[in-house]
Amino acid sequence: MKESSQREIRPFLATCPKGLEELLADELRSLGAEPHKTTVAGVHFQADLEIAYRACLWSRLANRIVLCLLREEGVERPEELHRAVFGVDWPSHLRSGATLAVDFHGRSEQIRHTRFGAQTVKDGVVDALQARGLPRPGVDLQHPDLRLYAHLHRGRLTLGVDLSGDSLHRRGYRRDVGHAPLKENLAAALLIRAGWAQRLRDGAPLVDPLCGAGTLLIEAALMAADMAPNLGRVRFGFHGWAQHDEAVWAELKREAEARASIGRKRCRNRFFGFDESPPALAAAKSNAMRAGIPALIEFTGASLTQLNRPAELGEEMRGLVITNPPYGERLGELPELVTLYRDLGKGVRQAFPGWRLAVFTANPDLGHRIGLRADKQYSLKNGPLEAKLLLLDVPAERHEGEAAGASAASRSEGAQMFANRLEKNRKRLRKWLKQSGETCYRLYDADMPEYALAVDVYDGRVHVQEYVPPRSVNAGQAQKRLFDALQVIPEVLDVDPGQVVIKRREKQSGKAQYRKQASSGERFQVREGRARLWVNLRDYLDTGLFLDHRPVRRMLGEMAAGKRFLNLFCYTAAATVQAALGTEEAGGACDSVSVDLSNTYLEWARDNFALNGLDPARHRVVRDDCLRWLETAKAQFDLIFLDPPTFSNSKKMEGTLDVQRDHVRLVTLAMARLAPGGTLVFSNNQRRFQLDEGLAERFTVEDISARTFDPDFQRRPDIHHVFRIRHREAT
Repeated sequence: MKESSQREIRPFLATCPKGLEELLADELRSLGAEPHKTTVAGVHFQADLEIAYRACLWSRLANRIVLCLLREEGVERPEELHRAVFGVDWPSHLRSGATLAVDFHGRSEQIRHTRFGAQTVKDGVVDALQARGLPRPGVDLQHPDLRLYAHLHRGRLTLGVDLSGDSLHRRGYRRDVGHAPLKENLAAALLIRAGWAQRLRDGAPLVDPLCGAGTLLIEAALMAADMAPNLGRVRFGFHGWAQHDEAVWAELKREAEARASIGRKRCRNRFFGFDESPPALAAAKSNAMRAGIPALIEFTGASLTQLNRPAELGEEMRGLVITNPPYGERLGELPELVTLYRDLGKGVRQAFPGWRLAVFTANPDLGHRIGLRADKQYSLKNGPLEAKLLLLDVPAERHEGEAAGASAASRSEGAQMFANRLEKNRKRLRKWLKQSGETCYRLYDADMPEYALAVDVYDGRVHVQEYVPPRSVNAGQAQKRLFDALQVIPEVLDVDPGQVVIKRREKQSGKAQYRKQASSGERFQVREGRARLWVNLRDYLDTGLFLDHRPVRRMLGEMAAGKRFLNLFCYTAAATVQAALGTEEAGGACDSVSVDLSNTYLEWARDNFALNGLDPARHRVVRDDCLRWLETAKAQFDLIFLDPPTFSNSKKMEGTLDVQRDHVRLVTLAMARLAPGGTLVFSNNQRRFQLDEGLAERFTVEDISARTFDPDFQRRPDIHHVFRIRHREAT
């Protein structure tokens, strides 16, 4: 390339993640470019070829550096797009026999798909070359010689040569990325916003207490060691460009290699990464090795509760703690994360007093659990997620009450009130639990309206159900109270946060009521009376064991000796297990049939039977719509348990089931299967349920609801209704 061509000032576009435009413009200025306009996720600038190459090599923030060949208005139709592309001097950019790929972004009324837009651009290039008698270029979407960038928005077309090739955020060092990795250029932006550029010049240390794959540490070390972020890249997009100047590039690369060699030796900063995951630490060490800075970073296996100031750092030394903790995109992750953020704040206050703390999170409400007030925050995007970088000063001296274990000191007034109520309820239930031997019970059920939760204990594990607040309640305040509760529950009950499961309880519609919540497969055994039963707290809305029906199951066990037992809408057949086992003195049911429409629940029932050694030949499960089964059944039973859902519209059944509307039909059909002298136990959980008066005229009906509540459910006497129904004796 001629000297004049090399120094020619040309238009370029640097693209970046949304929110980094101003930072990128400043970076481009530092590299010698002249930014003149920022746009969404991009900066337009002017520069010569050397500066453009320098930007490809040294930009820590850009995704792509594009040489703009064309900016044209009024491009709406495919033929207008084709005509604009056709007019470019393609032989000066695309070598003969080279391959091509087009990245198309945007749309118009008539160009609605990016693939169609890319195809139209490609056709314009091919037709322009063939019109000049030049060979047709090949297409290689993965590794083209030349990659074109096209963007169409509101009729404005930007077309250019992508000098970067692969996105510049892919530095090449990160093959082991771990879970949900932070992109390298976003990590660099976080460091810049956190003031690392100023601190590194003073030799300040940097710590990431949740380092994962090490991206923040590696990017910080590359800055401190004056290493070009893309020095390790073998190929850029300009290598296949017809105007590429290898001499200019070779000189820039030699300069970057020399600076890196000197920078690594002169670097006075120390970097420390902590994580309790061995695979994450292994990935981080491998990534640091490939980045060329393994000696600068020390990785240690430790949890937040084990966080300590590294021995090499003096007590007076101040630095930056920066981290990207998990966000809790799924509700079920929150119990552990509330504790994690609290432990982060506690650990940093103990180990790094006087330091600066930077936390990047897509859940600022979790950020409040750190217990420090952010004096600055920046809004950024992490992929599709709106996130914030919180900047906080760590107090120079630890205040009294902040020592490990002083959990109550960090609670809000409301959280302390909630903790007090949990303690009060535990004390109230203690004697009953000791006498009964029950290990599965309800500890709290919206006792305080502000904390609208149900808290159930299952043999040392905790199941929390959040009742969705009405629209009149501020959503942010409701979430704060939920986080208060999730902080308090593990502390008061002395359980690991990982053993706390949270679900949202709301009115279900359509298929939602049957949808799986998770796929952990994590189940465990609990004991209820003589029975052992499988419970799964994570995967379904319900757990496999309705705790409020415990007295009803106990009553069925006492009534079932020698009887033929029928369980309709059997769910996981916990009631059948109790009836089959009976009591030690009288024994249990001689045989049973359990009917439900769900394959999942019936498999669960079979597992419960196997767990208790029940003979499947005598205790059968039947998959059927209970209404349909009752209409065709011929057998009679001495004891029937009818416990229909409040509402069901399963696609496996005909029509819908509404217990208030349909209970007369259900009871009538069940009574037709009840042997003379037998008993039907009919229950449901419709809080405002009213039994049809006509049933009491045809059968002997006794409302026994008040007798079917153990002490843990006596606060909510409307949670279920239970009736004992018998045939009237002939007169």
